[in-house]
Amino acid sequence: MPETKVLINLSNHHIHLSVEDLEALFGKGHSLTKTKDLMQPGQFASDELLTVVGPKGKIEGMRVLGPVRSETQCEILASDIFKLGVKGCPTKESGQLEGSFPMELIGPAGSVKKARGLLVAKRHIHFDPESAKRAGVADKEIVALKVGGERGATFEGVVCRVKPDFVLECHLDFDEGNAVGIGNGSFGEIVKK
Repeated sequence: MPETKVLINLSNHHIHLSVEDLEALFGKGHSLTKTKDLMQPGQFASDELLTVVGPKGKIEGMRVLGPVRSETQCEILASDIFKLGVKGCPTKESGQLEGSFPMELIGPAGSVKKARGLLVAKRHIHFDPESAKRAGVADKEIVALKVGGERGATFEGVVCRVKPDFVLECHLDFDEGNAVGIGNGSFGEIVKK
């Protein structure tokens, strides 16, 4: 019998920076200042905040997550699309930047304009290989996630991401969590398609 129960934590909009963009925005030699560790090993929230600018508006105080990555990306909520004016901003897996939207980031030491990197992150579940085996899922498999409660619903199109350095955790964003009345530490049930 597969293990279908999974911990849910909610993601707010956030930014991942390359070393080059980190230095352009915060100054030469700057490194991220860890505020707190996140559940996925090695991932953390930093003290650093940026302004993200779209065609029609901006969002100030968006948190940078570490560690640095090979390419800068900004993951927004679907509700941020209207504030930024990025109609048609795609929903993509984190790190899948082909076809993502352009953006401008403003920091205390400068700004950068990126030809791509703005996206709404796909809902997903992190699995280590053993957890994936217990759940009966494979890397990149698409499942559904059932959330109970008074405002419960089933989320379709949830991507399974399996890597040895992951721990079992589902990421929904704040819009999705608010829609079903849940917060960090809630649980859902994996439903195979």
